[in-house]
Amino acid sequence: MMHTKYTQREKATRFHELHKEGNFVLMPNIWDVLGAKLLEDSDYPAIATASASIAFTNGYPDGECIPFTDVVPILTRIANSVNIPVTADIESGYSDNDSKFQENIKTLITTGIVGINIEDTNHTKRSIFSIDDQCKRIKLIRAIADDLELPLFINARTDVLLYDEIFPTDELQYKELLQRGIAYKEAGANCFFPIALRNKDVIQKLVTQLKLPINILAIAGIPDFKTLKEIGVTRVSLGPSFLKIAIKAMKTLSIELKYLDGLSTITENEITTDYLKTLINKS
Repeated sequence: MMHTKYTQREKATRFHELHKEGNFVLMPNIWDVLGAKLLEDSDYPAIATASASIAFTNGYPDGECIPFTDVVPILTRIANSVNIPVTADIESGYSDNDSKFQENIKTLITTGIVGINIEDTNHTKRSIFSIDDQCKRIKLIRAIADDLELPLFINARTDVLLYDEIFPTDELQYKELLQRGIAYKEAGANCFFPIALRNKDVIQKLVTQLKLPINILAIAGIPDFKTLKEIGVTRVSLGPSFLKIAIKAMKTLSIELKYLDGLSTITENEITTDYLKTLINKS
């Protein structure tokens, strides 16, 4: 049976539709083609990558330590391996100047992705970009995507809650979150991602006041998924948690094997070589 192959633009349009008011998208972030194929086979409507998972599985710490030239082919392979939208975590853009940033955004779009996570941490200076500076970067992304006639989905991540020394109180944090959310929306962001936000009341206030899709990271202390959906959250990401779950399973088995146990785990595993072959060969 032949399946319709969607263009990058068509995938982008479908990705935007997933974020319409009332929808709830849960995205287990992956790091390679096999993970992308698995989610597509499991009927997920879209796929997200995790920068930390890509870095760790290639032997680098997170935080733009992996060379950009290594990231590009990985994203290209992932985006072209599936027929559903792929959004990529690009950290802060792997650049230390506007010219390089612009060049990188153009390159990223050529990989076939239809969305990006762009954060407001300045990895070069190890600080947070000012609101004005980050808005300029978001506007630049939007202008580049428009020039390339791609409705790129921009998920604007803010790291305010990771900078306690700059925003030491709950009041200052919320004020900054709201200001950045409003500014990023006006600059062209399609979604707001206040990473590390756990408080239900604060999440609900942002949903109400921003009138913009909100992305929450699945970490300890957040409301359960059903509650997040009820209060209007549009999207939940797992970050590197999917990788952690996989590594946990591998570590557990490796310990069992040291004590000559674990054979049944191997022989009774429902994930067979034939299943993996089926995933990879599926078009």
